[in-house]
Amino acid sequence: MLIGAIMALILAFHQPLPPPPPIAAAEPEKALPPPVSPAPEPEPQPEPEPAKAEPKRANASPELVVVLPSADGHVGMVVVERDGERVVLNEAYASSRIAGTSGPQLVRLPEPQVRAAFTPALVALPARPMSFQLYFLRGTDELTDESRAELGRMLSELRQRPAPDILVVGHTDSLGQEEKNDALSLQRAQRVKAALVSQGVAAARVRAAGRGEREPLVPTADGVDEPRNRRVEISVR
Repeated sequence: MLIGAIMALILAFHQPLPPPPPIAAAEPEKALPPPVSPAPEPEPQPEPEPAKAEPKRANASPELVVVLPSADGHVGMVVVERDGERVVLNEAYASSRIAGTSGPQLVRLPEPQVRAAFTPALVALPARPMSFQLYFLRGTDELTDESRAELGRMLSELRQRPAPDILVVGHTDSLGQEEKNDALSLQRAQRVKAALVSQGVAAARVRAAGRGEREPLVPTADGVDEPRNRRVEISVR
């Protein structure tokens, strides 16, 4: 028995050993992700300024502006502006009204209402300038028949003016000598001045002058008989 055990031990010793288990290949190391930079902090935003309150308008004294037409119907233009608001007045009796804190308001007033509201101002206005022309017979200081009638109309207008300022300038045509025409033009102006004074116009309010043939109404050659140049021009202010 001992011999069998020894033989079994010898056989067992001579059996080949089992192969070692395969060594697992090492996995490659994974690359680490790059470090993440921290997000930048947002810049502080300036706080919005509080809205400015609109300045309050002060109460304005009542104001009324009206455009009046001229005697011939012409209408000018007026611009009324307050605190950036504006209205344009370019029609007869167009008006701008300001009251309280409101801006200018465009309105149109009837003519009778305007004249009633502005009677003192209209009465105080100076009269508009006027002009007249009177014509003469050739070589004399005698008015033509038509100019005699015009002189009467002119006197009616002057009576409505308490203190008119009148300039009378005489002219001639180109007939005759220049020196004689100078004298004749002054004679014509003085003749008209005398007619005005005889009708109550103060002599101190009338000036007379002569221009001879130097300022013709109708340009002509020398020695031409032109009735429209034989005249007196009267300017009234």
